[in-house]
Amino acid sequence: MSLGQSAAPVLLHIATPSMAAAENALDAGYDGVMLDLQHGEIGLDQASNMLRSIPRGNAYLFARVACIDSGVIGRLLDSGARGIVAPTVESAEQAQALVSATKYPPLGRRSLGPSRPALYSGADYCAAGNEAVSTVVQIETAAGVEAADRILSVDGVDSLYIGPSDLAVSYGLPGRPDWSDGPVADAVAHLAERARVHGVKVGLYCSDPAFAAGQILQTGLDYVGLGIDLMFISKQARASLAALKEAS
Repeated sequence: MSLGQSAAPVLLHIATPSMAAAENALDAGYDGVMLDLQHGEIGLDQASNMLRSIPRGNAYLFARVACIDSGVIGRLLDSGARGIVAPTVESAEQAQALVSATKYPPLGRRSLGPSRPALYSGADYCAAGNEAVSTVVQIETAAGVEAADRILSVDGVDSLYIGPSDLAVSYGLPGRPDWSDGPVADAVAHLAERARVHGVKVGLYCSDPAFAAGQILQTGLDYVGLGIDLMFISKQARASLAALKEAS
């Protein structure tokens, strides 16, 4: 059963340039993936190939870019990405730049140059593309929280993705996810509430499944990021070695 059938859709962050990693995540039951071109080892060519290897029509086929670069974003979208996540958005101007790069006119300035046939279904290709692609602002600093209403009011912003680790650092706290109380938890609740007011979907990165389940219920998340492929490898490698040592 897909995780999304019983809860909010769940995405795995993919940091390794591996088609198999994305394929296995979806086969395991993840609803989508987020290819990480910001912190991961995935380059633009590799990301484009990975996107083309995943069946079309997955609404949670996201790519997180390192910065708002219309050339990079356009190529990712033409390769099949259904969501572009821009990190550390702190102003309406940044949000507008992201909309301009991800949306066709009249909302944005994305170039009409489809490299895949029938990427979007509909009589009006531009309108269909704008409907299919999620423009996702990632708020992960105290400054972004302060500017949330201005950011979320930008026409064309579809979704807010909250980055708790960088948000924690911006409040002078250790850079980790899964905060149950304190300023990060307060900021998450505030951002989710403001997203609802503006009619914007909201997602949150979590590392612990139980914490994620609680946030889906308490915060009303529309989707959740759960785990990173590299961290899964590291965690399982350490667990296997520890088990071997204990059994020896």
